[in-house]
Amino acid sequence: MAGLIGKKIGMTQIFQEDGRVERVTAIQAGPCFVTGLRNAERDGYDAVQLAFDEVEEKRLNKPAAGLFKKAGTPAARKLVEFRGEPAEFAAGEGDDGVKVGDTVTVAIFEKGQTVKVSGVSKGKGFQGTVKRHNFSRGPVTHGSHNTRAPGSIGQSADPARVFKGIRGPGQMGNKRITQLGLEIVDVLTEDNVLLVRGSVPGPKGGYVEVRNG
Repeated sequence: MAGLIGKKIGMTQIFQEDGRVERVTAIQAGPCFVTGLRNAERDGYDAVQLAFDEVEEKRLNKPAAGLFKKAGTPAARKLVEFRGEPAEFAAGEGDDGVKVGDTVTVAIFEKGQTVKVSGVSKGKGFQGTVKRHNFSRGPVTHGSHNTRAPGSIGQSADPARVFKGIRGPGQMGNKRITQLGLEIVDVLTEDNVLLVRGSVPGPKGGYVEVRNG
């Protein structure tokens, strides 16, 4: 399954030729450097390891710096493995696939293609049930003191416990989310930017993974 590592730029809107307005998310997808290949015979699965977001070598520890030196690519902040054969990451038809040291760009995607985007959602800290689970609030008059309280969740003598999975207060956001069925509205190959319809997980500047299918 071909893919790219990217960085969420933000949301905007563009006008189509027929006058329709498309709400899109701009993703700086690539260029990504191929730093490793996995094959089924040796590793038990096929995958391509990509690196994104160039950084000075002094910012990395010695094992990470050695990985990029061996691959012959610039040092980068983000490393991700994408399951699939090297041929899936080649932009040209009839290409045997990418090799260690090659560069993968947005040219592997095309306008109108459906992709899925994975990222870490915005963290909202510890939240109550009204914000976290959309609970309704309690009465606010006649001396009520449970305006935003979740209410009783206890059981009777049998089973005398609270069942697992009860929706309650807790950590909200900061989880890996995959948004499916996003259509590519446009591919800006010169700028390595993808415009996808709708929103994608994470804040501006957050890393995302774009996969076909």
